[in-house]
Amino acid sequence: MTAIKICGLTTPDTLAAALDAGADFVGAVVFPKSPRHIAPDAAARLFERARGRAKIVAVTVDADDALLAEIARTLKPDLIQLHGSETPARAERVRAVTGAGVIKALPIRHGDDFAGADEWDYHADHLMFDAKPPAGSVLPGGVGHSFDWTLLADRVFRHPWFLAGGLDPDNVAGALRITGAPMVDVSSGVESAPGVKDAGRIAAFIRNARRT
Repeated sequence: MTAIKICGLTTPDTLAAALDAGADFVGAVVFPKSPRHIAPDAAARLFERARGRAKIVAVTVDADDALLAEIARTLKPDLIQLHGSETPARAERVRAVTGAGVIKALPIRHGDDFAGADEWDYHADHLMFDAKPPAGSVLPGGVGHSFDWTLLADRVFRHPWFLAGGLDPDNVAGALRITGAPMVDVSSGVESAPGVKDAGRIAAFIRNARRT
């Protein structure tokens, strides 16, 4: 069964919608430039209700040790998602600081962008293949863009991996058929406006992903 991550949750009602629909992972974006940003202490209060029901993921972008330590102390996530220019060595430091597992997002536009995936596969619990953002974007993800999913067809990795980027309730089933992804991640595709999650779209996304 496809594992599903609903990312960028900021309110009790949309977190409840994700949990009630059966999300396997729920994500808190700790990155002030994002419209989905939530401070670690607020995230800790919100996501406590998810503990034991879904894995909690803290999404970070080139976070320093101080922020990582704060996230670990307050939110106590199961996984830290690295969505910046982190290196494999930095990932090992993130593990040491937080005691959490690691998801590494890799931006994809062309086949050449998979060049570092094999090395990362030894340092991350899960890889996430996300669309490379357009030039000049201040956000590394969550911009609603997709990439050529056929680039992932027949690729094999050591650990279960996430497909991300431009997914929504209408295209997730097709994306899964093309890629065979064991896991999917969605954020902007289940929103009514940037940073505003829609409970109905969350439920539809999970329902359609599970039909494949």
